[in-house]
Amino acid sequence: MVENQEFDELDKRIIELMCRSSQGSFRQIAKQLGVHPTTLIQRVKALESKGVINGYRASVDYMKMGYEFMGIVQIYVEGNILGVQESIKELDQVISVMDVTGDCDSIAWIACRSREEFSNVVKNILLIKGVKKTNTSMILNMIKDPFNFIPNMLD
Repeated sequence: MVENQEFDELDKRIIELMCRSSQGSFRQIAKQLGVHPTTLIQRVKALESKGVINGYRASVDYMKMGYEFMGIVQIYVEGNILGVQESIKELDQVISVMDVTGDCDSIAWIACRSREEFSNVVKNILLIKGVKKTNTSMILNMIKDPFNFIPNMLD
């Protein structure tokens, strides 16, 4: 894992700015940061090679795309937890699978277009070998979208 101390102020500013929006040319972003475009490109490439920057993608509102049935599924496993997690992540409706501590062994965040699809996904998770039981919570409102998280790196 990369420690926060390995980032100088420019790296921190680059990460914060690119978390807010990675749109625009390197020239535009460099101008905002007050550095030469070549410096920015070298720094971004270094952050990519360290695995800090893993890609660039659009911020999508799943609800506006029709995924109105979202939920958190707590999964209780007997046996091969990693195998169960691998099976769950292959389901199309799964946004995220997390290995957790606490009462359950894993948590899946799912997004579906209908109540029927939502029900089927939960039932399909229950059919996976090693799944003992699930506990599902329907998401009513997304107060803070985790995809909009921007780390506070500037002290």
